[in-house]
Amino acid sequence: MLIDGHGRKVDYLRVSVTERCNFRCQYCMPEKPFSWVPKENLLSYEDLFKFIKVSIDEGITKVRITGGEPLLREGLDKFIKMVYDYKNDIDLALTTNGFLLPKVAQKLKDAGLKRINISLDTLKPDVAAKIAQKNVLETVLKGIQAADDAGLKIKINCVPIKGINDQEITDVLDFCKERGYTIRFIEFMENHHAKEGAKGLNSDEMKEIISRKYKNFEEVPRDTSSPAQYYKLEDGYQFGIIEPHKDDFCAACNRIRLTAEGFLIPCLYFEDAMSIKDAVQNNRIDEAVAILKKVLADKPEKNKWSVKDDNETSTRAFYETGG
Repeated sequence: MLIDGHGRKVDYLRVSVTERCNFRCQYCMPEKPFSWVPKENLLSYEDLFKFIKVSIDEGITKVRITGGEPLLREGLDKFIKMVYDYKNDIDLALTTNGFLLPKVAQKLKDAGLKRINISLDTLKPDVAAKIAQKNVLETVLKGIQAADDAGLKIKINCVPIKGINDQEITDVLDFCKERGYTIRFIEFMENHHAKEGAKGLNSDEMKEIISRKYKNFEEVPRDTSSPAQYYKLEDGYQFGIIEPHKDDFCAACNRIRLTAEGFLIPCLYFEDAMSIKDAVQNNRIDEAVAILKKVLADKPEKNKWSVKDDNETSTRAFYETGG
């Protein structure tokens, strides 16, 4: 069992396989040029797998593959199968923008993927193009359908931004409700890489918009392992809101992140990290485990988004960590 320095059980590993992305979303990396870490600097799937294996042995029960956009890295289904074959009851998930899903959803499911989180910030093509800076909506919707057809359990992530997609919250909720998908609305996490001036909605503002159509919904007792607070409509459908600006977001934190370059990151907000790259490439697995435990011992108690100061902005590049 892995326990961090504040007594929290850590059983969830998020593994970024690339920092590359085919979108330029306003809340993430709108100005990032098409210049990237050279492929030779990234850990191979084999080396990533070495660390995943030992992490599972130490107590990790959930592995999520992220990016950037993870589907940009070739052979991802083979990597997923490596993890599945090692421990087929692991909670194996993927986060994606959905654009490349139409051609690979079934291959991912066949490889052992169980769940998938897909970003859907709008149902309007022009708004999607404004957010992602390319025409993406039609293909993303096809990707969602392909994942559904493959039998993957689907969650939809939506980041409401003021003046852009904030009035579509109920529309996206209804889209998911009609299809049986779980929707989580995510408070915008202020970061230096986002478009200047971007402002998100807080959870109270989101709930107020939803209440215009759904007058009565109730808070569901919080699952301490989930970053989302869930709410139940009168017909039983549940939607979630992820609130990084509240302390309980951190109190329930059970995760740690590994970047494609081998940096082990204890907290999404902070830049602190230690590299396991040399250790795994040279098969010094005990050293990698020691680094893992050192990072957990130093894991911060909470982020700073909850600080009552509008200037609290993370310098973390979320496209490197699957934020």
